[in-house]
Amino acid sequence: MLSAEEAASFRGGKVSMFQRLREDIACVFERDPAARTAFEVITTYPGLHAVMLHRLAHALWARGVKWPARLVSHVARLLTGIEIHPGARIGRRFFIDHGMGVVIGETAVIGDDCTLYHGVTLGGTSWEKGKRHPTLGCDVVVGAGAKVLGPIEIGDGSRIGSNSVVVKSIPTGATVVGVPGRVVERHSDQKQEQRSATAKRIGFDAYGATRDAPDPVAHAINCMLDHIHLMDQRLEAMSKALEQNGITEHFDLLPGLESCEIVSVGAAEEPDEAPPNGT
Repeated sequence: MLSAEEAASFRGGKVSMFQRLREDIACVFERDPAARTAFEVITTYPGLHAVMLHRLAHALWARGVKWPARLVSHVARLLTGIEIHPGARIGRRFFIDHGMGVVIGETAVIGDDCTLYHGVTLGGTSWEKGKRHPTLGCDVVVGAGAKVLGPIEIGDGSRIGSNSVVVKSIPTGATVVGVPGRVVERHSDQKQEQRSATAKRIGFDAYGATRDAPDPVAHAINCMLDHIHLMDQRLEAMSKALEQNGITEHFDLLPGLESCEIVSVGAAEEPDEAPPNGT
């Protein structure tokens, strides 16, 4: 059974099988510009096939028919390249783009309107029974190759960049990149509303990261450089003020700064003379 928190993450109530199928097909058109016709989506999209077969497997699993549920899951894996344990709980309008190599563990919980790309793993970090896999809120996008591991919670509207490894819970509306995953962007409520409106108008954040998502290490270095630049400006202003007041002692003890350009240690200097042939 879902916990109260997990149940609250699902926005919709019970719907018919055909209503869910219509929603699943519609969300493909919303999130994949390559989709052309409903017939094409139904017959050629492995992500849709995997979700449909999982709903059957999960229904069997919930009724205690364990082996047939695992068999359906295994057949779905052979046909689609997507492995979803029949015990996983998945919300409405779930979309797996491309899909090859996706693995979703037994105790994973996925909210409504989530998107996963190929190579994503929602895995565990323990062999102990119980809750071992992550819980994704609603409107979460997980980029290609990302690994979300352990019984952690990913907040509503979060974006996980491609090839990130996330092992800690992520707050609502955050963007995560890197190994290990670091939060590089967190939106206020107003920004989150603006982002949701934009997403509905132009689509979704491909591969879980915006085009201008900053690299956390580069961002930290840029902040230090900005700080150094400001300190240089203030030091220069102080030096001019001291000179205007006739204080010039010990200024010659401050050497000039050389270029900060980084030279590769592997770059060899060009020889003065070309070596003779054969040496």
